[in-house]
Amino acid sequence: MDVMRFTVVDERGTVSFVAHTSAALALTAACAENPTTLHDMLAAATTYDRGLRALVLNGLAVFDEHNLPGATQRIHEQLATLPKREMPVFRVLDALTREVSLQPVRAGVILFNLRAKRIVQIANTDEMLARAGTVNYHNGRFLSRREFTYELPPDWSIVP
Repeated sequence: MDVMRFTVVDERGTVSFVAHTSAALALTAACAENPTTLHDMLAAATTYDRGLRALVLNGLAVFDEHNLPGATQRIHEQLATLPKREMPVFRVLDALTREVSLQPVRAGVILFNLRAKRIVQIANTDEMLARAGTVNYHNGRFLSRREFTYELPPDWSIVP
């Protein structure tokens, strides 16, 4: 399965991570529940993707243990040396982490701005996201045949 970067903006800041491309639909479907925080979004996404919440929250725990605003040497080293698809989950703390959070990985980069209720497909070579549709359940290893429907509330937008 291919991967892409996902960047989520909420009231507490911005978090960026790399995950399988099917996470794009799971996160979009999670937005149908109007999440206001990353934690709310990931909780809603567990309906569609079994492992995404743990991937992001465990990655953030490691990041927070080794990085602080003004003390970002560790994440800078990782961003400079690791292949894009192996980059860790990180918080945007400075200009470099902001720049990387908007760079595509393999299949693209999608920004979920929970504050503005906007999904921005900065680069998406996989399935284009839609306001309504179906999402297959990801059991942590692969997509299953189980499908769920979703529809974004009217105040959400998808660009482009």
